Formats: sequence, structure tokens, C-alpha cells
Amino acid sequence: MTEVISVRFRGGCKNYFFDPRGTQVKMGDQVIVETAQGPEFATCTEGNHEVEDSAIVKPLCAMLRKATEADCRTVEHNKKKESEAFDICEKKIADHGLEMKLVNVSASFDGNKIIFYFTADGRVDFRELVRDLAAVFRARIELRQIGVRDEAKMIGGLGICGRPFCCSQFLDGFMPVSIKMAKTQNLSLNPTKISGTCGRLMCCLKYEQNAYEDAAKRMPKVESFVQTPDGPGNVKSVDLLRETMKVCLDSALPSEPLKTYRGCEVRVLRNGKGSREGIEIPERPARYVEEKPEEEFIAPVITATPFYMDSHLEDAPVREKMGVEGSESGKPRRRHRGGRRRGGKPAGDLVKPDGRQAAQPKSGEENKSGQGNQKPRPPKQQGPKQPQQPKPEAKAAEGGDGGEAKRRRRPHHRGGRRRNKGGEGGPAPKSE
Repeated sequence: MTEVISVRFRGGCKNYFFDPRGTQVKMGDQVIVETAQGPEFATCTEGNHEVEDSAIVKPLCAMLRKATEADCRTVEHNKKKESEAFDICEKKIADHGLEMKLVNVSASFDGNKIIFYFTADGRVDFRELVRDLAAVFRARIELRQIGVRDEAKMIGGLGICGRPFCCSQFLDGFMPVSIKMAKTQNLSLNPTKISGTCGRLMCCLKYEQNAYEDAAKRMPKVESFVQTPDGPGNVKSVDLLRETMKVCLDSALPSEPLKTYRGCEVRVLRNGKGSREGIEIPERPARYVEEKPEEEFIAPVITATPFYMDSHLEDAPVREKMGVEGSESGKPRRRHRGGRRRGGKPAGDLVKPDGRQAAQPKSGEENKSGQGNQKPRPPKQQGPKQPQQPKPEAKAAEGGDGGEAKRRRRPHHRGGRRRNKGGEGGPAPKSE
């Protein structure tokens, strides 16, 4: 086991191992490492850890130091230098009339070397271009021809899936992709649908290829002769992702649709096209039954008796709002629409100006409205009576206003009589 750190260079996705030489480095730290091209600026992606000796390419290069503020300023200066070199190189390419496309420019950390990346359809004679660039920058000039996939990795962008390019995000290297992968996955062979922005087959075709190849080994081929729970038939199509197949039964009518079966429901009698002669048809396999998950038992929740159903009425002050607790007059209070009860009796108890309770009509008497008699209500349990407070109207009648309060009448309103100031539900006192 060897202690190493993993670093990643600017514009790359591949990690490289370097010897930390006893220095503790954390993920995200910027370091200066020694490479075959000289010192380079890199970012640590994994701190000190141990790896197998077989995973190391010897000789293992060492880390020089952690990056300082001066190193960071040098990197920023190199970026400005690269931008200027890109514009100058494009002008030189146009002056020499070369058929090449400049993609990117990279300068070394010490500034002694500048690399120009370009794409071209064929070989390009750029010897004169190199001389002109060396005279301008006074540094070592290198021109590298790259492919369209490398161009997409350097420039970056968004794919047809809406996400950034895989090659510019996490892929260490390019994987070989063939049109056979698209056929195995039952994809459209239209080049515009299976090609990336670079014009080559999409790299993501390789991601699920192993899963499709494993499913293809378990599923029969098209036109295979199989035995199903409904009888023998031929396979017409196979869905490798769901591991299902559509079978045309021998006993099916021409207008009857194809039936779908799972891979575990059929027995392959002949894999692929061929003759049925000499094939013994076995018993029908069992039909697949999907097991339903057992429902969890939920115990019933037993709650205590609500307080408004308690037998102790005096301990339930909410009953006064619900019409169960007696009013100050000792009788239940009920609210009715229109302000009056059935039979012409006004809502609430009648209270005289002197504070006494008015006499209630008997159950056998008819009221003035001419309606029928009302049945007597059974007496309800009531709480202890509270001392009755004199009403404001009664106090005014006892004062020295000459009994004018008795002759006051409140106007009628739609929907019944208005409540008096004392908050009782009865009508205003009648005038003499």
C-alpha cells in the first residue's frame, strides 16, 4: 500500500496520483505538482489515502507544495495570456489560409510553453504558423490536432437530454460505442436521434449495454417456438427492459391480439427460427401470480369521552354556547331563524322592565297567531341558579325619568327583533 493524493488538472475529468511526501492535503486544496512537462497547478479531489501498488504508474511524481497567493495570481495571469494568444493565432491562421479550426489554448504554469488545440479534416502544414507564433510569444509553441469528441469535451455544452456533456463532467476517457449497441437496446437507428452534439454516437449508449446483454441471454429470440400457460405459440416481439414478450398462440384467431407473457411463464422449445418437426410439447407452465404486499394492521384509536358529553353539566361551561346550560332565567335558550319560535312566541324569555320574568303561556292555550298548541317539553337538568342582575332598562324605569323608558319602543327590523342592551333575546318592553 502506498500513500497518495488524487488531483485533477484544469479542464480535465481524470484523476492522477501524486506522492504527498508526508504533507497533509484536504479535498479542495490547490497544489503545485511535478509533471513530465514541468510544474503544474492542480486541485486535490481526494486527500491522503492508501492505494494498491498495482494501481500506481511508476515512477510516482511528487507534490511540490500547496499553492500560495502568488501561485493563484500566476494562474490568473496565464488565463489572460491564453485569451490573447487565441485571438492572435486565429489571425495568423487566416493570414496563412490554413483549413483548420482553433479550439483551445493552454499555457503551462511557468509560462515557458503554449499549446494550441485545433481540428481539421486532414493533415495541415503549419510549420510557418509555428514560426510566427514563436516570434510573437517568445515561448515554446506546440500545435495538437484533436478529434470532434475532444473538441466537445473542451468546449462543453448541453446534450439532447438537457444535461451537460458527460465527457466534460465526469468521464475519464472516451469509450468505444458501436451501432450494435443501439440495435441491442431496440433504439431507433436514425443517426440524428442516437448521435450527440459532436456528431458521433452518444456515449450513454454504453451505460446500459451490459444490462441489456444479460437480459438477452435469458429471453428467447424473435420467432422462437415456446409453450405458454395458454398453449404453444411463436414469439413476435421481445421487451428486454421489462423482460416480457408478445406471443402469437396457435389457437388464437386472426383478429385476436397478441398476448403478453413474462419470461418465467414460458418454456422455450426452439430458440429462433426453424421447423417444429420432432419437438415434443410439454405440459403448460404455471401462470405468474404477482404477490400482493400484506396490509399492515392499524389498531383503532380509542379516545376519551368528549367533555361536552360529560354528565356534570356544571363543569362544562361550553354548554352555555350549545344551548344545554340554563340561562339566567333558569330555562334553556334556543336560537331560531327569524327571531321568533314556532307558534308566534318570540325567541328568548320575556323580561319585564322591572326585571321580573313574564308569565309563559300554558301548553293547552292557543297563541295569538292562531297556530296549534305546542307539546310540553320535559324538564332538563339545570345548574345552580345565579343571582339575577337588574337590567339596564329596569334601572332606568326605577329612576327619575318619569317612566319614559317604559314608553320607548324599538323599531322593527327584518329577520326578527333586535336584541336589547342587556344581551337578552326577548323583545323591547311594550308601551303603555
